[in-house]
Amino acid sequence: MIWTYFVIFVGAVSIAVGFNLFLVPHHLLSGGVSGLSMIVGYFTSLDISVMYFVFNIPLLVAGWFKLGRRFVSLSILSVILTTWMIAMIPVWPATDDSLLSAIFGGVLVGLGSGISFRVGGSSGGFDILGSIISHSRDFPVGSVLVAINGLVILAMGYLEKDWNSALASMASIYVGGKVVDFIHISHIKVTVYIITNQTEELLKRLLTLHRGVTKIKTEGAYSHVEKDMLMTVTTRYELAELQRIIKETDPKAFVNIVETVGVMGSFRKN
Repeated sequence: MIWTYFVIFVGAVSIAVGFNLFLVPHHLLSGGVSGLSMIVGYFTSLDISVMYFVFNIPLLVAGWFKLGRRFVSLSILSVILTTWMIAMIPVWPATDDSLLSAIFGGVLVGLGSGISFRVGGSSGGFDILGSIISHSRDFPVGSVLVAINGLVILAMGYLEKDWNSALASMASIYVGGKVVDFIHISHIKVTVYIITNQTEELLKRLLTLHRGVTKIKTEGAYSHVEKDMLMTVTTRYELAELQRIIKETDPKAFVNIVETVGVMGSFRKN
């Protein structure tokens, strides 16, 4: 848990740096709730960090019922730390180029959101809404965020009458979404085929991962030796743990891992 809290803190710092050193100085948006907070901050005297916290409250409440207490508890911690870091880090332009600011701001915000997802939380805002949609429809989280953030960009262009800033903001959001998908890989499925002599012991450990396993009788074409082949479908995120179990249980097992295009039927998404 100490490592988890540390990662959440690093994510909050990354998001706040992306805001105050790259996006806010050029009146760019990061999208979602943070983008709404920025719009309010740009056109009123209200503080962006305060509005970021206020706008997150209803989504955190919705996530509490849809996504589980641990996820939302870590998200609440992330929102509090991000709010604090936005207030603490001074607004200062790291570069005069708005396009460079959009790209690097998007990378930092995406990095902060992605590592928060990786340890089981989120940075709040539309990340929670994106997670709800991703869990029910099994879409990549980053792609979902890019889609729903388009509305914020339209609002930015309409209110500020500056479509250059709006388009630069869209580039920032797109880059951030791709960074999230690169780090948060739980939507990518893989099928693992394991030929082993330690069937029962391996099955006992694999079933603790809460994934279905199919046992198939096989015979070597050259040796004519009968063995068992275990087949399971899991996610890239859980693959490392599965490989560790195989190496510890049967180091001589033959393992074939292939990326899965799609899954139909019963498959636990979270």
